[in-house]
Amino acid sequence: MSEQSLMERKVAAVIEVIRPAIQADEGDIFLRGVDEGTGVVSVELTGACVTCPVSTATLKDGIQRILTARVEGVTSVEHVGAELVGDSELGTAVIIGGSTVLDGKKVSPLAH
Repeated sequence: MSEQSLMERKVAAVIEVIRPAIQADEGDIFLRGVDEGTGVVSVELTGACVTCPVSTATLKDGIQRILTARVEGVTSVEHVGAELVGDSELGTAVIIGGSTVLDGKKVSPLAH
């Protein structure tokens, strides 16, 4: 087994910080890979995250925003694993002033 790079260790540490917020809503997040050449982080959202109507917002507006701000070199975050229901099938989510609004109600991008 190969040793984790510094970037991968930093990403893993940030994920551990945000994990309790996701677990509080019966979901979870697992680091599946870090491509240091492109800056793409692969994560798997599980549990309630898979069927959550704001899972895409959680991924892009929450997790990606936090990782790109806290770990130098991270450019984006992608989900691997079971297909996420996402915003479009169960509701309409938009970002207004940094807040996610789903069907007219403000929601946390790390809450389901």
